[in-house]
Amino acid sequence: MVHPWGWHVNGVSPLRAVSQEQSVPLKIGRMNTAAAPDPIHEREHEHRTRLLQAMAAVSADKGLALTTIADIVREAGVSKRTFYEHFDSKEACFLALYRAASGSALRTLREALRPDRPWQTQIEHALQAYFEHLAAGAGLVRVLFVDIHHLGPEGLRARRDVMQQLADFMVTTVNRADLPSAAPLRAMSPAMAMAAVGGINELVLQAIEQGQAAELTKLTPCAGEIVRALTHADHAGL
Repeated sequence: MVHPWGWHVNGVSPLRAVSQEQSVPLKIGRMNTAAAPDPIHEREHEHRTRLLQAMAAVSADKGLALTTIADIVREAGVSKRTFYEHFDSKEACFLALYRAASGSALRTLREALRPDRPWQTQIEHALQAYFEHLAAGAGLVRVLFVDIHHLGPEGLRARRDVMQQLADFMVTTVNRADLPSAAPLRAMSPAMAMAAVGGINELVLQAIEQGQAAELTKLTPCAGEIVRALTHADHAGL
């Protein structure tokens, strides 16, 4: 099953966080040894992954409101009983997808960093990779960014968690300033980082509303400018 957000973006599955749960180290005293493969656990893991992939494919096509559990299990090739072994509702399944896909996008940001370059360049390069990642599946990014607002307190909590992770990434990257010439005029505070993330998030939502989700990379210069403006950093050293 292949979703438009390519379950392999740059060779990495957006659900890699789920897939990597399969192997869990077992500690015995001072020894670390890998747990023997558990066929039941592996099957459960496979079912969960298929359900998340199915949720992504169906909701990207129909939107969350019109997606039914019957749609999801049909796409995943599993029974409703299997679905309810993993999730209490379609909303719970969507929240799990949101967290997994957001985690993958955050990994894309981190892996795009180039520590030997000024932070301004690093941020812009990472944002370009991030927008490319999102734009690779315009249908899925639309439902993830828009429908999460319809899930009440749980959706708000998931969205806030993701935005906090993005803000933390920004603070760490900007304030590290490994190269003296790349230091901003002032350190980026957590509040300013959250403001930057909020502004960038609104740019993405605006692009989605205008039917330009496949062209998110056009946002890179503006998003980079937001970060520079919030640190009062100029373009020197770029």
